[in-house]
Amino acid sequence: MVVLQTDKVTKQYRMGEVKLNALNQVDFAVEKGEFVTIMGPSGSGKSTLLHLLGGLDGASDGEVTLAGKPLSKLNDNDVTLIRRRNVGFIFQFYNLVPTLTAEENVALPLLIDGKRIDDHRQKIEDLIALVGLSDRMQHKPDQMSGGQQQRVAIARALVTDPDIILADEPTGNLDSKSGTAILELLRRTCDELGHTIVTVTHDARAASYADRVIFLQDGRIVHELRRADADRQHLMEAIIDVMRRLD
Repeated sequence: MVVLQTDKVTKQYRMGEVKLNALNQVDFAVEKGEFVTIMGPSGSGKSTLLHLLGGLDGASDGEVTLAGKPLSKLNDNDVTLIRRRNVGFIFQFYNLVPTLTAEENVALPLLIDGKRIDDHRQKIEDLIALVGLSDRMQHKPDQMSGGQQQRVAIARALVTDPDIILADEPTGNLDSKSGTAILELLRRTCDELGHTIVTVTHDARAASYADRVIFLQDGRIVHELRRADADRQHLMEAIIDVMRRLD
């Protein structure tokens, strides 16, 4: 089952009299339960594609279909609702509310969507337990490490039972040990809970946790690797080789 799809998506930006193609005729699909990573050199269009996939920005041409709905056919309010209910976001810098506890940060998407927190308290506690932070529920972000804050962000992304989780450099601000723990957690949510994940990263080690790695160059998909073709070590080596050729 396809959860997310692009059809000949193009994104243009105007700089004075010049039009720049950040993305050019991108066809891309993600199956339910799949873990996909997007890679490419700086300026290749990785973050632009992720923003379009999550409805944070609109395509100049082509179509993004999310949860069965073509985003270009929806008004801003409908896109906001789909983004709120069908997409979980994880950012490099966590984006936690500093005045809220871990429990309150995880609950925030439900509160924004008009849900009663008391009706979902068990789910919130279960998700915090899933990410290994039951003893940090009442801690605020400045009382937690970077890795712990990112775990809270993952629980927050999962709380609405989204169709897809989009993560922009989720380990980019973490040390190696914390980054590995986050990648293993994302892999586990995919394998054990059936979550669908799309990440953007520049790190071959992080990308090697995915089922499939898509490579962008100059706004186009130019290569693809699948984990089924190799174990994680060999996949990482193949990723490094492709990135070396693209740089």
